[in-house]
Amino acid sequence: YERNIVESKYGPVDIPKICLTDYIFKGYEQTADKPAVTCGSSKRGYNYGMIYEMTKRMARALLSQKGCAMREKEVVGILLPNIPEFVPAIHGSLMAGLTTTFANPLYTPEEICRQFDIAGVRLVITLPVLLPVAQIYKSKAKKYRGTISIGGRHNVGENIFGFEELLREDHSVDLPVVDPEDTAILPFSSGTTGMPKGVELSHNNLVANLAQGSHPEMNKYNRPEFAGYTETILTIPPFFHIYGFNGILNSCLKSRNHLVSIPRFIPEDYIQCLVEFRPKFLFVVPSLMLFLATHPKVTEDHLSSVDAVLVGAAAAPLQLQDKFKQKCGKDVDITQGYGMTESSPVTLCTPYKYDLSKVGTCGQLYPNTQAKVVSLTDGSNLGAHQPGELYIRGPQVMKGYLNNEQATRETVDSDGWLHTGDVAYYDQDGYFFIVDRTKELIKVKGNQVSPTELENLILELPEVSDVAVAGIADETAGELPKAYVVLKQGQCLKEQSIMDHVKERVVKYKQLAGGVMFVKEIPRNAGGKVLRHQLHLLGAQLDD
Repeated sequence: YERNIVESKYGPVDIPKICLTDYIFKGYEQTADKPAVTCGSSKRGYNYGMIYEMTKRMARALLSQKGCAMREKEVVGILLPNIPEFVPAIHGSLMAGLTTTFANPLYTPEEICRQFDIAGVRLVITLPVLLPVAQIYKSKAKKYRGTISIGGRHNVGENIFGFEELLREDHSVDLPVVDPEDTAILPFSSGTTGMPKGVELSHNNLVANLAQGSHPEMNKYNRPEFAGYTETILTIPPFFHIYGFNGILNSCLKSRNHLVSIPRFIPEDYIQCLVEFRPKFLFVVPSLMLFLATHPKVTEDHLSSVDAVLVGAAAAPLQLQDKFKQKCGKDVDITQGYGMTESSPVTLCTPYKYDLSKVGTCGQLYPNTQAKVVSLTDGSNLGAHQPGELYIRGPQVMKGYLNNEQATRETVDSDGWLHTGDVAYYDQDGYFFIVDRTKELIKVKGNQVSPTELENLILELPEVSDVAVAGIADETAGELPKAYVVLKQGQCLKEQSIMDHVKERVVKYKQLAGGVMFVKEIPRNAGGKVLRHQLHLLGAQLDD
């Protein structure tokens, strides 16, 4: 018997053993003519009947010999912004018994090729403007079956399939029965330490998280008073991120709501969506909430249709929530949650209606989920109001990191507890509060940045003898990456040269926007691990 294990207040929910796509679209015929997904920029959209038909045709085209000739369990790489066709691209792949990995289309070719290579991608689904990146990967890949271009045309010589032509063709092939334990997606996460790694999430993990989130206390659409009720939801977080994919896209499709998104955040486009679609619900990250609360172009009238908001990817401070409510001119429901890529993603969420005196909470445990808070000094399980590392256990916890047993063992122990790397405490009502983190991760506007990845790039410079990267606080972005650099004796290097070297190799949010500081030595413990808290102190002393 283990003491101080926190159980969910919401009892167990039933988790069907079923393929993710089948779970989401089951019974879609009843809402076939309702709008499912719409692009807020181009206004292109599909209803539930159409999106399911496209998904099924995509699955057949991927497997058919005259189509892409993919084999079961091979990996599809998705390189797309938030467009309606993301749904058939990913769900067609899953229905065909394939595994998918998705990457940020703004990544550099180097970053994309690294991820696709580790994942073993055999086919890429992308847009015409990104075909050159797919071609770079194709030139390096061992076995490559082709590229699907959404909005492009067939090009047999280059092994490129036009998405529309592919779906129009008649591909008669039997679809497999998918084993729910098979790996469905491979999102990349740096976890608590090191380089980004492929996170193996099974159909079962993803279905479990959707089933947990459909509990009536967590999801108003499953409450009797909202039976058959659907609404328009506006979202920005990318579908190529676990929050955007399973937390938003899949949960909205499952509850038959109308999801509107835009491929990239342009303030005018977003405001136009508020005016045109009058959404009742917004999915945001803190930086978007800050934009809505403070931007002079956003008015109370723009937000007048909004009843509720869910903040994900990072915590929204209370002052920010208050500013946002002031702008709305009414009391909007603000839901916060907590999760990780490694837990599909949600483990904690504030219930549909909750006690607002719980300021700063990220919620209570999802159904079927357990937690414990472990002392950072002696490893014992702590009681209420005592901060320690948060451990989570439940059916949404990943199978493991792809081909990386050591990292898996360091993150999920033999009893199935996921070590989150976040410092938290809980109160007597089972509400959790995140107070710090022991993991190295930097969060820029809700995006993960791995210090190791940036350190490895800086160490390529011959003048550098040692380096550590840490996040510094920033009001708009949350955190910004800053490099602390030790130069080799007698060597000279300008801050700008280091910043430029990194800039050429990584996506914008990973760049050294926090600057570069030259130091005599990097504080490390006896095992050589960087003491990141001391780095922050170094920075503060020198800033004073």
